[in-house]
Amino acid sequence: MSDAIKHECGIALLRLQKPLSFYKEKYGTAFYGINKMYLMLEKQHNRGQDGAGLASIKLNMKPGTRYISRVRSNEAQPIQDIFAKINERINSALKLHPEYNDDLELQKQNLPYIGEVFLGHVRYGTYGKNSIESVHPFLRQNNWMHRNLILAGNFNMTNVNELFDNLVDLGQHPKEKADTITVMEKIGHFLDSEVRKLYKKLKSEGFNKKQASPHIIEQIKVHKILKKSSKDWDGGYVMAGMLGHGDSFVLRDPAGIRPAYYYKDDEVVVVASERPVIQTAFNVAFKDVIELEPGHALITRKDGSTYIKKIIEPIERKACSFERIYFSRGSDAEIYKERKKLGKLLMPDVLEAINYDTLNTVFSYIPNTAETSFYGMVEAAQDELSRQKNEAILAEKSSLTDERLNEILSLRLRTEKIAVKDAKLRTFITEDSSRDDLVAHVYDVTYGVVKPTDNLVIIDDSIVRGTTLKKSILKMLDRLQPKKIIIVSSAPQIRYPDCYGIDMARLEDFVAFQAAIHLLKENNKSHLIEEVYQKCLLQKELPSVEIQNFVKEIYAPFTNEEISDKIADLLSEEGLNAELKVIYQTVEKLHEACPKNLGDWYFTGDYPTPGGNRVVNQAFMNFVEGKKDRSY
Repeated sequence: MSDAIKHECGIALLRLQKPLSFYKEKYGTAFYGINKMYLMLEKQHNRGQDGAGLASIKLNMKPGTRYISRVRSNEAQPIQDIFAKINERINSALKLHPEYNDDLELQKQNLPYIGEVFLGHVRYGTYGKNSIESVHPFLRQNNWMHRNLILAGNFNMTNVNELFDNLVDLGQHPKEKADTITVMEKIGHFLDSEVRKLYKKLKSEGFNKKQASPHIIEQIKVHKILKKSSKDWDGGYVMAGMLGHGDSFVLRDPAGIRPAYYYKDDEVVVVASERPVIQTAFNVAFKDVIELEPGHALITRKDGSTYIKKIIEPIERKACSFERIYFSRGSDAEIYKERKKLGKLLMPDVLEAINYDTLNTVFSYIPNTAETSFYGMVEAAQDELSRQKNEAILAEKSSLTDERLNEILSLRLRTEKIAVKDAKLRTFITEDSSRDDLVAHVYDVTYGVVKPTDNLVIIDDSIVRGTTLKKSILKMLDRLQPKKIIIVSSAPQIRYPDCYGIDMARLEDFVAFQAAIHLLKENNKSHLIEEVYQKCLLQKELPSVEIQNFVKEIYAPFTNEEISDKIADLLSEEGLNAELKVIYQTVEKLHEACPKNLGDWYFTGDYPTPGGNRVVNQAFMNFVEGKKDRSY
């Protein structure tokens, strides 16, 4: 994605099912759990580069000994930073106490992170905040072991105000209005309530508080707590947590918007945001890593028993399609095939745009994450070239010489590495003049491979804002002097905000929205802007379930092609010598390529939860009113 967007986070949860001595004997180290967590977080580095955190719990520790450890970082290399800190603490203790080296029990008693339950997290700061307080896992501490709560998640709630008010109605005084805090405090409230109920029951049976504690641990029902806590949640989420005594859980939203996969055997129970992460870290087969069903929770008890429970009634599955297009690592077997198909399905439109002139066309991709779609597009182009060769041979059949046959058969598709991103340059500077100057040099191009008679086809994951294209990439490509530049997006036009984890909050940021507004003005339909605004205003106080997405009316007068052509105009308005064509994937072909991930609200405006319609209408009102506020 040449326009970088910040997106959802990554989680990793690991429960060791055997005593630490088992891993020491089989794998040669008591640090087996720490090593696996490092692997899983590094393999999900693509999901979050603003911060990372790790928490661990030691089972069956005596009072007075530390059983919860947590480390977080918002440094430039946060994963490396947290594990450097872990290693430093462990090595310092081993150096100070050499007797720990050969005594596993002493290691567990005295070294941090030598535990049985681990929760890790990598994050992107979707609200622009990157303070250490915003980094997961979060910890809700209590002197009673079973009331400690550690939480990390890949989520965004659309109804934070409502959730905040619910906490206030419960008598709480939350320290800030953030979805992470409200979610954790809601779970914490019902955890406290469940513990109180169990103690009241045990007290009536003659147990004092000390005697009751182990029985509370045995009887606590995590799924009941999650059912009560999640009742009013509206958003996309995978919520992972640990209780101080060792129970753990992972809960997925009822539409399956955010991803979660798990694997379990007699040694481990493990959950991660991506399947290949588990496959690689634990060397297991594709079929053994299972997707957690929407609305369900995977719960592991302190005793190691694991069960899956339906927490929320699943609704229509709308798993995020951006996972397949861009976010997840392309090493997943299904995702790799889907990305290739996304490229292949675009080829008919590309061929039309180049007038089927494959001989005078150079194919390439930007950025590197578009490479797999590029392979699919090239395979389809190879098929077209083969068809053209056959046609030429048949047409010249009666007069075909060996020399001419060799000439036809030697024709090759022209694929090149055209654009190279300079890793040393970043585009995060917000001051406009200096940022624009830097953006223009983020990419460099390969000279000498494009002729003035050539078409240049570049495939991208998606075109979101168009800023990097306009300010940098197109200018650089134009220096190669092609006659025509065709920018191809493997994703459809992004028209609406995402409110379930991806940092796409403002309508005016989207080049497709800008194009629609320009078309309205050019076609004397500007009145639609005010009409849609008034409709949004009238709905503002309605319950979320009654709200409609009226922003669809902004796009309704125009075809996809008209909007794509206007996007091309906007991207080339600073002056290009080459003709510019922009081609987007269609939603229908996206679904054909990615049939399991049909979440397409950022393309279609069909939000899977009621809160989405409120968000898009608020985003439009903010646009009309000139407010730069987030819509959620």
